[in-house]
Amino acid sequence: MATFTLFLQSSTQYEEISQVESFVGEDSSGKFGILAGSARLMSCLTYGLSWFRYENGAKEYLALPGAVLYFDHQSLFICTRHYLHSPDYQTMVHALDEELLQEETQLHEMKEGLHQLDQAIIQRLWKMGREGYNIE
Repeated sequence: MATFTLFLQSSTQYEEISQVESFVGEDSSGKFGILAGSARLMSCLTYGLSWFRYENGAKEYLALPGAVLYFDHQSLFICTRHYLHSPDYQTMVHALDEELLQEETQLHEMKEGLHQLDQAIIQRLWKMGREGYNIE
């Protein structure tokens, strides 16, 4: 079967993986697959686990927090903030769980910081109003 080359790129990593026979990913419309010789394709992958299969049948999993995918002329380009890949499914599931927990924690901290900023602005406006400043 024909193969293509997978180019993985993040802000700190770059890999060129050859002899890839197929790729399966997911975008907002659902799961899809790419084989060598497929038509040109561009899509935004969602957060989750994708996988690719080598010509020899070996399979690797790819954990992504979302990515831009472009396939053309026997080359698949995936650009993302960061990624992990491994032939071990459990390793990838654990990595995704850790990343999800970390992102949820960061989101909660950001929301809490915004809430505190809102409260400080309201208190400052209230104080200015009490001191006779025209805040309109």
